[in-house]
Amino acid sequence: MMLPRTLRLDPSDTVVFEPAAAPGEWAVAGGFMFWDEDPADMAGKRRQAFRSGFLGLGSFGWSTLVEVAPCDPAARAAAVAALAFHIRRALGAPDDAAATAAAEEEIAFAESLCAGHDPGTVLALSRRIEDGQQRETFRTLHRRDTPRDDFGSLPVFGIVEITGEDEPIDQPDLTRLAR
Repeated sequence: MMLPRTLRLDPSDTVVFEPAAAPGEWAVAGGFMFWDEDPADMAGKRRQAFRSGFLGLGSFGWSTLVEVAPCDPAARAAAVAALAFHIRRALGAPDDAAATAAAEEEIAFAESLCAGHDPGTVLALSRRIEDGQQRETFRTLHRRDTPRDDFGSLPVFGIVEITGEDEPIDQPDLTRLAR
């Protein structure tokens, strides 16, 4: 089985999110963290987490990118337990059974995001409100077989292709968010 694992290509997540997930944590999409909030009322780092954050299960912090990674049954069970603990403690689930059921559902969705992708495939998300409902769009980033000449020798970001819906890319002002 496969699960998303947080990925940090540079230190920007530590500036953009509060808190930022540590690299290598199991992750879920995390949209449930915003169910009782109006994005129009969000600002700064909270708004950025809403727009593009995956939820890391070790830190309960946010990550812009995740990678598809193999996960054995014991690691999956630990991920469910970590998420259930957070759901009970931070979100007030009425009991352990309800928290575990919600965690199982989120982990199953995370597994579905990884289905059919090779280990190491990078995933990104965009979250928004559309017609009063929270919508998430997931993108898959793949390494190109050969680098493009027009990018020269740029780092990782110069050698990826994005597959998914065409929509504007959110580019936050990182210097303003750091203040």
